[in-house]
Amino acid sequence: MITIRDYKEEDAPTLWAIHHYTIRNINVRHYSQAQIEAWAPDNFDLSVWQKRVDALNPFVAMIDGVIVGYTDLQLDGLIDHFFCHHEFQGKGVGKALMNHVFSIGKKKGIKRFYSHVSITARPFYEHMGFTVAKEQLMEVRGQTLKNFLMIKNID
Repeated sequence: MITIRDYKEEDAPTLWAIHHYTIRNINVRHYSQAQIEAWAPDNFDLSVWQKRVDALNPFVAMIDGVIVGYTDLQLDGLIDHFFCHHEFQGKGVGKALMNHVFSIGKKKGIKRFYSHVSITARPFYEHMGFTVAKEQLMEVRGQTLKNFLMIKNID
């Protein structure tokens, strides 16, 4: 069973590992090795990550006490990070996290959700009711990566 809880500061290293290894094992399907290494470098400063993830204040998905994914929801409806452990994809973790985001958003009166979505994640977001607003290019550590601004409006 998938449970979702609020983030704790001590989760940061585990969330970095999920972020890093998901990009390295899953997103490599749609991005070059150079792009992957720029997006998820081996030598990233974990103190910088700690500050970043503390600011995101994400939700953490767990199965049998093991963290298997995380996401966040900002006050303006931005879903900044959305990652499912590469070994737990296709098991309902993403759907559970996104439904949690929608539930929290409803309580906060958010009517528009949006995210900057990788090529890899686009089909999942479309399945969850998002549409592409625009294709965009972003620069990460000297590499240009394609992603999509995707939006879901709630009636």
